[in-house]
Order: sequence, then C-alpha cells, then structure tokens
Amino acid sequence: MVQILRPWKTMLPVTLDSGEAVYRQIATGIIEEIKKGRLKPGMALPGTRQLAADLKLNRKTVILAYDSLIAEGWLTTAYKQGTFVSDKLPQNIKLYRDHKAAIAHKDIPFKYREQQYTAYLDKEKSLVVFNDGLPDVHLAPMNELMRAYKRIFQQNAKWRMMGYGDPRGTERIRIAIASMLIHDRGMSVETGQLCITRGSQMALYLAANVLVEKGDCIVVEDPGYAPAWKVFERAGARLLPIKVDQHGICVEDLEILCAKTSIKAVYVTPHHQFPTTVSMKIDRRLKLITLSNQHGFAIIEDDYDHEFHFSSKSLFPLASHQNADNVIYISSLSKIVAPALRIGYIKGPQKFIESVAALRKMIDVQGDNVMEHAVAELMEEGAVKKHAKKAYAVYKERRELMEKMLQEYFGDSITFKKPEGGLAYWITFKENRDTGVLAAKLLEKGVSVIPTEPFSFDGSSLNALRLGYASLTKDEMEMGLRLIGKMV
Repeated sequence: MVQILRPWKTMLPVTLDSGEAVYRQIATGIIEEIKKGRLKPGMALPGTRQLAADLKLNRKTVILAYDSLIAEGWLTTAYKQGTFVSDKLPQNIKLYRDHKAAIAHKDIPFKYREQQYTAYLDKEKSLVVFNDGLPDVHLAPMNELMRAYKRIFQQNAKWRMMGYGDPRGTERIRIAIASMLIHDRGMSVETGQLCITRGSQMALYLAANVLVEKGDCIVVEDPGYAPAWKVFERAGARLLPIKVDQHGICVEDLEILCAKTSIKAVYVTPHHQFPTTVSMKIDRRLKLITLSNQHGFAIIEDDYDHEFHFSSKSLFPLASHQNADNVIYISSLSKIVAPALRIGYIKGPQKFIESVAALRKMIDVQGDNVMEHAVAELMEEGAVKKHAKKAYAVYKERRELMEKMLQEYFGDSITFKKPEGGLAYWITFKENRDTGVLAAKLLEKGVSVIPTEPFSFDGSSLNALRLGYASLTKDEMEMGLRLIGKMV
C-alpha cells in the first residue's frame, strides 16, 4: 500500500539566499527526514511536478535533487510508479544512522519518577473474580442515566454547558450532593464546601497534595488502604501506622503518638474499614475528633461505600459530629451507581476546598459538565436513591448467601465475622498463608483473589483474604469458594 506524504513545503526548509544550491537544500532536507525516521524505506515521494508546485520552484531543480539522491542511493525509481525511499539505504555514509539504533543509544534520556504498577486481578484468565468489594454493574441504572443525558442535550440552555465551568463542579451537582449529605448522612454542608472530582481516588490525591508538605507525618491504619499510602508518600509525607482491631483504629495508641510527635493528618476508613470491614464504634469516633481538636491535625475520612450498611443501626460519618471542624470528608457515587461513573467529592472548610479546586484546575480544569447535570437530575428525581434501595436488597441477600457458603466450604479452617456493612468479607486462616502464593495457584484454576500482604504496612502476612461478593452470581460465588476451600 502506498503511503501518502504530507505537503512537502512544510517539511523542506528552502531559502534562495543561503549560499547553498537550492537542489542541494532539497536533497539535504530529504536525507534529514530519512535519518529521523519520518521517511521510511519503501515510502512513496511526491512527483517532481507536485513538489515543484508546493515549493514554488522550477521543476528542473527538483529533478536535479531527486537525481542526486538516486545516485547516492537514498532514493530509487520504478517505471510508471514513481520515486521511493530506497530499501537499501547507504550504510557507509557518515551522517546516516538507523532510526531504531538512534533511539536505543540515546545519550541523555529524560528523567521521571517511576511508579510501580501491580495487577491484582486477571479478568482474562479468571472464571470467577473476587474483587475488593465492587458493585454489580449489571444493576446500574443505565436506561435512566441515558435518558437524563439525552434530556440535557434537548434543553434550550444546553450551550451554556459546553464551555469552561467551575473547577469545583457544576452548582447543580454540588447542590444535589449537599442535599444528600444533609438528609441521609446528618451532615451540615454548603455548596462552597464541596469540590467534585473524578472519583474518590482523585479526591484523595488532591486533598493530600494541598494538605501535605514534605516531611509531614500522616497516620494511617494498619492494615489499610495501600493506594492511599502511595498518594501520601508521593506528596512527601512520612507515614506512621496505627493498628486496627475489631473496633477500628486504636485511638489509645494514637493518643500516645500525639504526645510525642507532631501529626498533620490521620487517614481513616471508619464506616467499613479497608480491608478488615470493621466499623469504628462511637466512643472511638468521639475520641478521634477530640484528639484532632486538641492537637490540631486533620482527619481525612474516606467513606467509600456508605450506602450499604446492613446492621440495624448505621453510623453517621465523623464529619457529621459536632465540633468535627477538622474533618475532610471524601466519598463518591461509584459504589451507588457503577465504578465507571467517575463522580467523587471532597467536603471540607471552604478555604481548603478553594485550594483543592485551584489544584484541580491545573491538572483537569473541570469535570464532565453534562454528566454532572445528568446525575444531578437523577438525584433530584429520586432515581439514584431508588436504585440504591434496590441494590441494597440484592447485596444483603448475597451477603447472607456468602456467609452460608463460607461455613459450608471452609469449615473450621477460617474465622470470620459477618460484616455490618460494605461489599466484602474478611476471612482469616487458622494456619499461616502466603496469600501471594495462594493467589497464583488459584489463578491457574480460574479464580482471582487479591493478595493481602500489600495491605500490611510492613508487608508481613495477614493470613487473610478480602473477598468481594456484590458482583458475583450465586453460581460464581459457589464455584469460587469451593475451589478456594479445597486449596486451603
């Protein structure tokens, strides 16, 4: 297939007063394009008449340039087909370098901060995937969302949404989320205290990079959410782990630490602790807020799946409590609707949110205005709440089912407590297990699980697995748990 070149007048710098013959300038320009790899062996060149017209030169000048390149071995011709870059370029010419070799032997590569990427799950190889607690995308209200999206484009004022907007998010979505937080989570919030983000991970990144200065001490849960640790470390923080027990982070240990060390912030997942699923009890919540006010550190509350709490009494967020002035609250709509819906948010003091919005504007300018309006419409008309109620019933049933299957297929080899909420179980093995090795063996059988050593601050074995159940059918759950049970 012949490759068509872009107009050559943009490729070949030709000047009539340079002192060098014009035909030689054309020849040199073509050689440079070949050396750079933009003209490759076998590529068709424009005809002499076309190139002469592009460069506004006499055709004889172009013919002379082509003839000299053919003589040197850079170009070749084919009868009635045209002129091409030679398949056998002149290797003995000093200026010529192979394009690939030039890349391989570059003397000064650009520098960057390398990030480690770890793929925990392999969906391609797996028949059953136990994720860390993701919702079932098949339950997502796609038809309602599509209709709302379409209605937005049918409005007379649709053009107003197509320009740049507020980096904090559209006012409509902030009003809708503020209303949800007030009525469903007992919080006092104004739209100026909210910034919309592309998911809770972006919210965490923005909050960390506004809050943290190099060398600041950030307290994290151990075991805990490793992606958050990387965000804080990237921002320059020094991490200090505090153990988690059956009631959440040990605030007594935190109090001792506060007496010895200046702390900038404490990162917690109090509603359904990640990865253990335990809920922080009210006495510890109040103590944590008291310590925050006494010592002047921020509390970063990551409430990643608030909606799905199945015990009789759901706890309000830390941010809802009186005197919780130092709480930065992070959550998203991803667990309510679907992970692909990238709408998260940060709630905090207005001045802090203004700084977050300024940083967000640098890296992303703003969110998806149209999608924000569509989701806000679903929230206003009650469709999101209706969907959450439906999903709640489905997940509650799957939670009960998984409890029975764990008892049936694991027997006395594990211990676990049915989680009060969230979309995953935390099971602990009675015998020591390297879950990285276990995960590799299970993958060969078509089952994906997430190794839990990365959730331990020092990388030691936790002898446990976090098994998400919400996105599994009954058959998938049974097949996966049976295979894991046999292996352990």
